Parts: sequence; structure tokens; C-alpha cells
Amino acid sequence: MSAYYQCINRERQADGSHIARYQPTHHTQGTWNPDDQHMASATGLLTYELNQFAPQENMRLARISLDILGRIPLAETIITTHFIRAGKTIALIEAVLSCEGRACIIARAWQLLTQDTHVIAGIEDSVALYQPEQLPEWTEMHRWPGGYIQTLKLASVPNRRPGCGMVWVTTDIDMIAGVPTDDLTHLMGMVDTANGIVPRTGLGLEEAQWMFPNTDLQIHMHRMPEGRWLGLEAVQQYGSDGIGLTSAILHDIYGPFGRSEQILTVRPMPC
Repeated sequence: MSAYYQCINRERQADGSHIARYQPTHHTQGTWNPDDQHMASATGLLTYELNQFAPQENMRLARISLDILGRIPLAETIITTHFIRAGKTIALIEAVLSCEGRACIIARAWQLLTQDTHVIAGIEDSVALYQPEQLPEWTEMHRWPGGYIQTLKLASVPNRRPGCGMVWVTTDIDMIAGVPTDDLTHLMGMVDTANGIVPRTGLGLEEAQWMFPNTDLQIHMHRMPEGRWLGLEAVQQYGSDGIGLTSAILHDIYGPFGRSEQILTVRPMPC
């Protein structure tokens, strides 16, 4: 089966940190630059490394915060992971993705204690009205260029419009060659596409007069997601001074499980 990355090697260092080296495949190719990796696949790879680093019983990742420091070259990728704060009930883990000798993404994840809170559990976000199998395949997203977008299978909920709507997305591509992709890695590897499903400037580069790349991705999860379909209930808003925001309620087939935010730099499309 095809994969987004080939693992070169993974090593534990004397100080307890992990260093992993990967070779991205053409399936990671980004939208804004054909020589870059897509942020979505890079997020999936970082999620895998964060989740593999020092797993503890009765703890899970609850928030993943990613800051994009610049281009993510389509080149050998190194991820260095370490504790910022170790703990038995609360831990903060950092993973830095580097290419060509430069840090490209800094990801931090809070790992929190899990326990039985059914007696007070309550969710305000609504369950999606449509499941992916109830919807026809949606191919308009493939008008965006890049190898990554072409790996996606999508289904759009009715009444999706520029600035607001919901899309279900999945892929058959493994995150890492030869490694079964767990549900968390699989789903987190698609969250960044929320920024491209309801653009206010036209769907596809041939229509867009403006660029709106994100400089971060914040993911908060009130429960661990399951399954292979990710529902993105997205709202995209542009301010009047060149800064925008894409916000999404995140769903799996069992209901909402969290939210994501992406701050955008909105600028004219280069000629």
C-alpha cells in the first residue's frame, strides 16, 4: 500500500529524547508550492511521533498545537521529540520537524490523565446530520493542486458555501510505509484540510485571486476520535487587514470530538 512517508530510522538519545528520520513521498506534496510538503500530512507524522513518545497508561493527547515556521521542503524530514514537562497526570511534549537543516514546525501536545467522568459528561456541539456513506463523493476539492489533495476521498454535506459548510474526508494512504496507521494519526493527518473546503476566494488556484495559507494549527480534543472518516464543520472568516481565521468542529462517525483553529495570512495571489 502507498504511504505518505518512508521511515529511515528512529533512535532514542541518552537524554531520553527521540530522533526519527523520514523520507516524504510525492503523496505529501503541498498545494501552495509543488516543492513543499502539505501541512496535513506533516501534522499526521508529528501526531504519530508525539503519541509514540513515552506513552503512559490512563493518559492521552488532549491538545496538539503546531506553529509553522516556514516552508516544509519535500526533502528528508527529521523529528526530534522530548518532554518539556513530564508527569503522571499532566505532561507536555514537544516535537520539532526539521528539513534541510532548518526547523519547519514546532508541535506541542498536552498529555492528560483520563478517568471516568460519565456522570457529568456533556457536549454542546451537535451531531452531524449526515454520515459520509449517505452523501455522494465530492471531487471539487481535487481542483487544488498537489499530491496530498489527490489522495483524499471527500463527501460534502448539502448547502456548503464559501465561508461555511461541512465535508467528510478520508484516505486509503498509510502515514508511514509498513506501519499500520492508528485512528488518531489517520484523522489528525487530515485536519489541516479544513482551510481548503470552504474558501471565500474560490475553490482551486485557477479561481482564487487571494492566498490564505495558515501559520498555525491548534487541535483540542475532548475525547479520543475513532474510525477512518473525519468530519470538518468549518467556518472561514477574513478580517479587513490581511488576517483570517478558519475554525472547525471536528467529527468522527460517532459525533463531535473536538475543535481546530488556523490563523491565516491573506494576501494577493502572485502573478
